[in-house]
Amino acid sequence: MRIVFMGSPDFAIPTLQALHEAGHDIVAVYSQPPRPAGRGKKPRRTPVHALADELGIPVFTPRSLKSPQEQERFAALNADAAVVVAYGLILPQAVLDAPRHGCFNLHASLLPRWRGAAPIHRAVMAADERTGVCVMRMDAGLDTGDVCACEEVEITPDMTTGELHDILAARGARLMAQAMERLEGEGRLDCRPQPESGITYADKISKEEARIDFDRPARQVLAQIHGLSPWPGAWVELPGKSGPLRLKILKAELAEGSGAPGEVLDDDFTVACVEGAVRPLVVQRAGKAPMERAAFLRGTLVPPGTVLGKG
Repeated sequence: MRIVFMGSPDFAIPTLQALHEAGHDIVAVYSQPPRPAGRGKKPRRTPVHALADELGIPVFTPRSLKSPQEQERFAALNADAAVVVAYGLILPQAVLDAPRHGCFNLHASLLPRWRGAAPIHRAVMAADERTGVCVMRMDAGLDTGDVCACEEVEITPDMTTGELHDILAARGARLMAQAMERLEGEGRLDCRPQPESGITYADKISKEEARIDFDRPARQVLAQIHGLSPWPGAWVELPGKSGPLRLKILKAELAEGSGAPGEVLDDDFTVACVEGAVRPLVVQRAGKAPMERAAFLRGTLVPPGTVLGKG
């Protein structure tokens, strides 16, 4: 089929690769414009843009699709379908209507739970036991379209958002490739309306959410740590002679022990919560690479009785 692919971050890479390897004619890729990055602030292409260049696929990077000129350019591609994976722009109705079979979005949740911008983060932060990926026929609403295919994925207690991201990206690529194969062979997909119950919204993650509050049960603290790993990284402040040290906790485990919320209970860096305790496994100091707990403790003294602050 003639497919327009629309995506920007790493999450979209496996799907573009899968569609290309399946032999579809990717007539164009739409991605977010290059933006300044790094110390030199030189414009950097999105991961999808970079891959499309390697594959020799034309790339368009409009800042908006609202203008008649952009909509006419999109329609002139004469696509059978558009595949959208974390693109980052709202598609106007004229764009949604242009492909012969419509536009299909890969969404990283089991719709209608976690519609919106940060479904992977929110599922982990909420300590959901399962999530998944869905192929959805897009409409004008926020992730409200009919669902054409889903695959469920278990969220284990030790899983971070970064780890779940990679699993869902791979599963989603396979699911979308299968959906496009059915669409090509049968000329249609069996897409059904989303249930009216169970709707939740995954708001964007704010940095203000990243401060760890130990005045909560340990399971909630663990879910916050893993849900915000690797970005933006849940953090605490360690008291120090020259001022507090901000420390990100990127991975942790449940532990036994009790004490005042935020109190370090032993030499193994077990930290009390209002109920239960957690033990960091991977931490990161500002400007440094992530490190295992043991390596961190060899260079930083955190004696029992230390109380971690929130800033």
